[in-house]
Amino acid sequence: MELVYQSETETTQFAAFQAGHATYHDAIEPPLGERLVPISAHNNLIRHRVILLPERAEEYESVDRLVAEIQIYLSRYVDLSPAFFGIATYYILLSWVYDAFNEVPYLRLRGEPGSGKTRALIVIGSLCYKGFLASGASTVSPIFHTLDTFRGTFIFDEADFRFSDEKAELVKIFNNGNVRGFPVLRTHISAKREFDPQAFMVFGPKIVAMRHAFEDRALESRFITEEMGQRPMRPDIPINLPDCQQTEAQTLRNKLLLYRFHHLDKTAINPDLIDPVSTAEQKSAIRRRKTRPSCYMPGGVA
Repeated sequence: MELVYQSETETTQFAAFQAGHATYHDAIEPPLGERLVPISAHNNLIRHRVILLPERAEEYESVDRLVAEIQIYLSRYVDLSPAFFGIATYYILLSWVYDAFNEVPYLRLRGEPGSGKTRALIVIGSLCYKGFLASGASTVSPIFHTLDTFRGTFIFDEADFRFSDEKAELVKIFNNGNVRGFPVLRTHISAKREFDPQAFMVFGPKIVAMRHAFEDRALESRFITEEMGQRPMRPDIPINLPDCQQTEAQTLRNKLLLYRFHHLDKTAINPDLIDPVSTAEQKSAIRRRKTRPSCYMPGGVA
């Protein structure tokens, strides 16, 4: 069951998938007596397209054909290196089934102003599962609440906030958000001035655009990075995004919703993809650290 938004009628519904077919409902009543209703279409984030939702589940010819359509769309509006172009394509698919996994990586577009990182962020993020667009000018509280409510893909521009105490709070989202089961705890003060600790779920795909790197090496390891502006832009890339880009993205989101319905329950971790060489190197490094004296320093000075 997924939330969908019809922009022409400005309404939200549930798209329910059962027995190979999608049906649409204004409300759903499960057997235990509850009544589930979708988030209102008047929600400010939905109405202003801060949260990008599909309209319906739309048929696609095959997964290969869907991948080809995504690549045609990406190639039309953004210039990426061949390796990252492939990664971005399949990261979009991953975002639609990310909740079948316990860990997810992040994508990062890094470069100076004018390098095209924000353009790439919008173009890629427009196809991701429940893409939530925010910028470095956003305050912390609504980001936590939105991620916890919609559980989608966090699309974050201008992520260079190393020298801001408030924005440093967002580092917790990136530190905790790549592994399931590590919510961020924040304290809410009730009307009676009582402290009420709350857990905000921040696990999910994330794509960021920034100029520099994070100082935290552990945080840096969570990102797959594309260095933007390393070569002249292709002449066929439009300077400004045309209106048809949003229409194309909407059509692909509709097809990706059906992809989620078809593949979420079939998606699982493949243990054969573990790199035995890398794993052996990590174990060897751990053994070497264990044999060092407790006061060991590089160069053999104790």
